Amino acid sequence: MPFFYYDSYYLVLVLPALIIAMIAQFKVQSTFKKYASFISRRGKTAAELTREILDNNGLFSVKVERVSGSLTDHYDPKANVIRLSDTVHDSTSVASIGVAAHEAGHAVQHATGYAPIRLRNAVLPVANLGSRLAFPVILIGLIMSLEPLVTAGIILFSALVLFQLVTMPVEFNASRRAIVTLKSSNMLDETELSGAKKVLSAAAMTYVAATLVSAMQLLRLVLLSRGRRRN
Repeated sequence: MPFFYYDSYYLVLVLPALIIAMIAQFKVQSTFKKYASFISRRGKTAAELTREILDNNGLFSVKVERVSGSLTDHYDPKANVIRLSDTVHDSTSVASIGVAAHEAGHAVQHATGYAPIRLRNAVLPVANLGSRLAFPVILIGLIMSLEPLVTAGIILFSALVLFQLVTMPVEFNASRRAIVTLKSSNMLDETELSGAKKVLSAAAMTYVAATLVSAMQLLRLVLLSRGRRRN
C-alpha cells in the first residue's frame, strides 16, 4: 500500500514541502518573539485596540475574549467573537497588536461580505469532510482493490487543498486591512508598523507553506494512483 509508506514521490515532493513548512513555522515564532519585546508607545493593549478597530467599523456586537495558549488567536463568525490568546490579549507589544488587528480584519471581512471569505465558507464543509475521510476512503479502496474509492478519496482531499488555496487571499487581505487600519488610525507609528508587518508577513508564509504541503501530497496521491492503474 504505497500511499502510506515513504516512496520516491514522498521524498521528492512532500518531504521538501514539509521542511519548508517547518522553516516557516520557526520563522513566525522567532519573529513574533522578537517583536513581542517592542512595546507600543501608545500603551494600549491588543484587546483594547481590537475593540477600538471594531467600534470604528460599526461592529459593536463583535465581542473580544481571551483564549488560552500562545498564538491561538482567531475570529469565530458563528459566535461573533474575536478570541485573543494569553500572549496577545493584554500585551502592548507591536507583535501582539499586529496579530489582534489581523483578527479584527477577519471580522470586517465577514461584515462587508468579502467575496473570498464567502467562497471559503462555502468550501469549508466539504473540506472538513475531506480532512476526515480522504485517507480512510483511499485505504479502504486499496484494501478492497476498488479504484473508484481511491479516486473518491483523492477528490475529497482535493477539497481540502482548494480550501487552503482560497484561505490564502483571505489571510493576506486580513493582514493588509490590519496594516492600513493601524497606520490610518495612528495606532502604531512607522517604526512600530514595520515590526507588525514583519510579524504578519511571517504568519502569512505559514499558510503558503501548509498549502504547498497539501498540494504536494495531492500530487503524490494522483501519481501513485496513476501508477497503480498502469500496473
